[in-house]
Amino acid sequence: MTIRILLIDDHSLFRTGIRLLLQRHPDFSIVGEAADGVEGIKLARKLAPDLILLDLNMPGLSGLATLQILTQEAPDCAVLILTVSEDADDLGQALQAGANGYLLKNVDGDALVAAIHRIAAGDAIVADEMTRKLVEQFRQRGGSESAAPRGSRDRLTQREREIVQCLVRGESNKLIARSLDLSESTVKIHIQNILKKLNLNSRIQVAVYAVEHGLLDGNPRG
Repeated sequence: MTIRILLIDDHSLFRTGIRLLLQRHPDFSIVGEAADGVEGIKLARKLAPDLILLDLNMPGLSGLATLQILTQEAPDCAVLILTVSEDADDLGQALQAGANGYLLKNVDGDALVAAIHRIAAGDAIVADEMTRKLVEQFRQRGGSESAAPRGSRDRLTQREREIVQCLVRGESNKLIARSLDLSESTVKIHIQNILKKLNLNSRIQVAVYAVEHGLLDGNPRG
């Protein structure tokens, strides 16, 4: 299956490098490029790509604002943030806005290719160093300012809590299935149930929720 990709980044040289890298893979097709968020949104509407590589720091309409519009107008399109920002706040806002992944621009080419494949398969990707920063930020803040609703937390089964912890570590469905001795289809069903119970839209939002509300140690706050 060919993965149709749209690039949105204000640096033309960077877009060229990414395009040349991805064009070496026959299952990737670069269907369009945009130098700003407004043009990127127009192309996303017109081209309906499978995945968008989006920069956060752009003049005019910011990457975050662009992301918020894209998740509303192109909900079936995955968005991978590719940025220089190592700010945990940027990561948190991007995930809450619906990003499917967050990688830094110093990512290795092979790692980027692997990330695109995983996101296209329904997984979520966050750079390891950024996950650590996000967890540390929440710990320094003492977790959420307000505890999660008790009913939502208590509806999670023990198995679902185990899967949530795997999601926080950024594990793929295949790895979760292997570590918990489950089938991948069973893992997918559990994740769907978790999303429904917590009223969230993506596995990354589950990871953020888990860190924010103290679900990592099996002893939720509240």
